Amino acid sequence: MDRLKMEIEGITLTDDKLSIYLQENNLTATEEYTPSSNISKKNIYRTALAILESIANNPTYMRNLKNDDMSITQFSENLNNRIDSLDRKIRLMGSNDSDDGTGASFVYLFTD
Repeated sequence: MDRLKMEIEGITLTDDKLSIYLQENNLTATEEYTPSSNISKKNIYRTALAILESIANNPTYMRNLKNDDMSITQFSENLNNRIDSLDRKIRLMGSNDSDDGTGASFVYLFTD
């Protein structure tokens, strides 16, 4: 739960709602976060992405979250940029804990 709150800093949701988002991404609020686990990290990012997408789909909530010096349009653009960035990060991450987490894949080509 604490790691998720770090990822979505500035967004206030009840612990019950956060727990539901965590459960939807194969995590539990009481489970200890393992920073070295690609699976845990990816699931935290997926959870944060789900929360951001929920905010983006709810204009009323966006209006309540925006800063005083930022318009709703700017807030929406920044939110969409963060969603795109997080989505890309998730796609590049390894799917298991034996991956190095760089998202790189190697292809060996041999020529005669």
